Parts: sequence; structure tokens; C-alpha cells
Amino acid sequence: MTYCVGLCLKDGLVFLSDTRTNAGVDQIGTFRKMSLFQKDKDRFFTLMSAGNLAITQAVKEILLQGQLLNGKNLWNVDSSHDAAVVIGDAIKQVYDRDHKALEKAGIDFNCNLIFGGQIKGERPRLFNIYSAGNFIEATPETCYFQIGESKYGKPILDRVISFDTPLNLATKCALISMDSTLNSNISVGLPLDLLVYEKNSLQASKLVTMDESNPYFQMIHQLWGEKLRSAFNSIAEPSWSGATPSRSIASPAKKMGAVPIHRATKKIPVKTTKASAKSTTKKPKVTAKTRSRV
Repeated sequence: MTYCVGLCLKDGLVFLSDTRTNAGVDQIGTFRKMSLFQKDKDRFFTLMSAGNLAITQAVKEILLQGQLLNGKNLWNVDSSHDAAVVIGDAIKQVYDRDHKALEKAGIDFNCNLIFGGQIKGERPRLFNIYSAGNFIEATPETCYFQIGESKYGKPILDRVISFDTPLNLATKCALISMDSTLNSNISVGLPLDLLVYEKNSLQASKLVTMDESNPYFQMIHQLWGEKLRSAFNSIAEPSWSGATPSRSIASPAKKMGAVPIHRATKKIPVKTTKASAKSTTKKPKVTAKTRSRV
């Protein structure tokens, strides 16, 4: 499994990825999921990948070789949008080559990418590219993407991140998001690759690989757990008696009533009378015909 998160903010971009891959509990490996593409002071791109490792590596190799796809590659496109189209075309090429063999082996074509960066004269942009080669772009309203094991790290991003969030604060938030994922899923693991891209820099000025010895990540891991427990303990427990109105948990809901409780009813024994007993055990009349038969 994998966890990668990318943020597109007013002041630039933040990319964070883990490096663990696994094909079962006894086949755990470390592979870098972040790739950088830079051309002088003209363009800078970052690509993060999740899914089948063989597929994502094949896509990255096509891009790194500069293979022309419909006459374009990452080094000659005019916009970041066109660069995302090139990556989609690379995915389609790998699909055309491999999907039949994968189907015979019972393997899904699984490939998901976060791609972002900037071309000189254009604003920083961020894309989420799918297995079919199509993609969506981040907006000020939806300014981050996650791929891989995303559910554990999503709540902190939803509560903190907005388009105007400063890069340093966004970096802290992304690392807390990653720490939450590491703590809940063993298929995501260290080391981490972190890139903070400052708008119009067109270079990787803030790039680091972090492991368990990194002092800042150690501090994040320790303090986040402590602060969560402290915040949890500071919240009052519910009051069932209603003695404290602000903590009353038994207040009725406005739209629905209480959940009905269905109780078992006692079985009432059926009383039988002599008349009913006689009617149930009534013997058939013996006639002359029946006597003759006997």
C-alpha cells in the first residue's frame, strides 16, 4: 500500500510520499514513489505514484526517456495541463501493451498518480491522474489530492487546509496526516520524501528524505499523540441524568423520536372447557352401515 498527498496552495505546492511497498506480510520493500522533472529555469514537475509498482515504473520510464506521445513530452509541452495529458497518454500506452497479460494473470490494471508543478509564466498546478489516463485538477476550493491509503490522514487536512494556508503550516499538516496513517496502517512506512515547492522558484529548494531519526518528524509523532490525548481528556463526559444541560446526552432529537424497543410478550396459556374438550375428542356416530362394515 501507499500514501501520497499533494497540496496546491496560494504560495506553492507541497508533496509528501511514503516509500513502502508490499505484496503480502512477508514481501515488504522500499521503493521511491516521488519523481522530479526539471528543465533549467523553464519548468519543474513532481510525480507521485500509487498502485501496481510494475505499471507505475513503466509509466515513469516512458516519461524519463522523453518519449514523444502525440508529438509531445514533459520537456516540450506548453502548459502543465498538456503535461498531464502526456502522462495520461503514457498510462494508455502501458495499458495497451500489458492489460491482456494482466487479465490472464488475474491482476487489475491499477495506477493512480499525483502530478504537479509549474511552467514559467504559468501558475503552479496540481492534477490527480487515474488508471484510464483521465484526470482532474485541483482548485482553490478543492486544493489537495490523496492517493493510496488516504482515509486515516484525511480528517486533519479537511480541518486545517485551505488555499490560503502558508506553506510551512501546510507542511506540518501534511506530516501529521502522514503520521496518522503510519500509526493506523502498517502497509505505509518510512522513509518519507517531502518536497515544498515555492511558487516561481522552478527548482527543488526544499527537498528532504525523512526517517525515524529525523528530529522534526520525531517531535510531530510524539507531540501529536500527546496533544490528541490531552484534547480528548479535556472534553467533558456525557451526562445521562440531564443535571448539566450543556452535557446532556439524553435530550430528544428534533426530527426523530426515540428508537422503539420491541419487547417479548408472555405467552398466555389457552384454557380448555369440558365442552371444548368434548368437541375435540368427539367420536363418530356408529350407524347400521358402519356396523355391517365392521
